Amino acid sequence: MTDKDKDIEKAKVSVKDNARQAVITLSEAATKEAPTEGHDTASPARSKGKDGSKKVAVHASTEADKAPTLEEIIKEQATEEEAPHSSHFTLKRILGGDILNTSTIRHQVGVLLLVTLFTFVYIANRYSYQQGLIKLDKLQDELQDAKYRALSTSSELTEKCRESNVLEQLKNNKDSVLKIASQPPYKIQVPEE
Repeated sequence: MTDKDKDIEKAKVSVKDNARQAVITLSEAATKEAPTEGHDTASPARSKGKDGSKKVAVHASTEADKAPTLEEIIKEQATEEEAPHSSHFTLKRILGGDILNTSTIRHQVGVLLLVTLFTFVYIANRYSYQQGLIKLDKLQDELQDAKYRALSTSSELTEKCRESNVLEQLKNNKDSVLKIASQPPYKIQVPEE
């Protein structure tokens, strides 16, 4: 069911409710204004109440002529147009939802949907950005740990590669007869043939 069909159904229900209300209003008005039998509508009707006081009811024919007919009342209440907009919005009208029934809001449904879409995009973008920042922080921590491990490994390697440490390890293992030279190195020159 499309929005247009829903609006038509709402209008039909509204017209039915307005017609029912008009019939009730007319029946109440008819019972209040009905003249008593046997009396002229222009003359006063006199009756005694239960407490003995006299009551006078005056029915003028001019009042009956001015009263709207059933057809006029139904036409007045069954219009499909909305009530004119009031220039002020009260908290009661806003919270009651009256502001959502106005034609201006109905005409702005596209804009409201666009704002809602942008809100969802904004929230999703912010969420993905925060996830990216969390991942970046985690990777930076891993990089820092890797740098510290590389530095400590490099310092251990430098310590183990010193000449004195190499000779000491060889002496302790008795694998070689290498010793530190007591004389400086010199070049051996071989004559050419």
